[in-house]
Amino acid sequence: MKLSLCQNNIQWANKLENLQATQKKLELLAGTTDLVILPEMFSTGFCIEHTELAETTDGETVRLLKKWAKDFNFAITGSFFATENDKFYNRAFFVTPNGDLLCADKRHTFSLAGEDKIIKRGDKKLIINYLGINICILVCYDIRFPVWARNVGKQYDLLIFAANFPDLRINVWDILLPARAIENQAFVCGVNRVGTDGNGFAHSGHSAIFNCNGTKIAACPDSEDCCITFDLKTADLLKFRQKFAFWKDADRFEIL
Repeated sequence: MKLSLCQNNIQWANKLENLQATQKKLELLAGTTDLVILPEMFSTGFCIEHTELAETTDGETVRLLKKWAKDFNFAITGSFFATENDKFYNRAFFVTPNGDLLCADKRHTFSLAGEDKIIKRGDKKLIINYLGINICILVCYDIRFPVWARNVGKQYDLLIFAANFPDLRINVWDILLPARAIENQAFVCGVNRVGTDGNGFAHSGHSAIFNCNGTKIAACPDSEDCCITFDLKTADLLKFRQKFAFWKDADRFEIL
């Protein structure tokens, strides 16, 4: 599977500009990739106080995602600012070229920034099979909570984090991505934004893919608004899991 990591400079609360910029990038990827990964809240930025920007799953952002996936013939994943039944969500999505939309909401809301006061937290993980690869999609702050990300019984082969992770704590991002890969015996891909947000926080990206040994196998240049494409092959992962079946010894638990 060819993965494209889009490390965007998201314009704060400017949905029109972000959607237009994303479309231009995706047009260039047509015919070259299977799955495009966008950052957290790619169309608005992490401006949770601007609740007027939140959309339903039949709003403009999702309609465009479906159109892009169909027109350019690849799947697209990330998260957007969603609303449903007068509540607000940081909603992970996976859109396929045939128009399928699968969603799950961010589990851990970032209380340090007051996200927990506005955004309702999710209660399920988004795990799908696409082109023969099982993929789990989580959002930003979820990376700090290994129990939620746990790959129980080899549910997934690829774990994706869509993020707005600030440069102030980027060393944590750099540590946790390979840690999640090692403990879950899976590929891990993190896609983070770049640029400065509306609260003055800088973001340097550090978007990357790690194999199950925690080795970085692809990465975007730091602080650059760009896309890279990497051909992910799962044969070595499957062999590693057979030879080193650590997953069989994992603890069993329930999440309440």
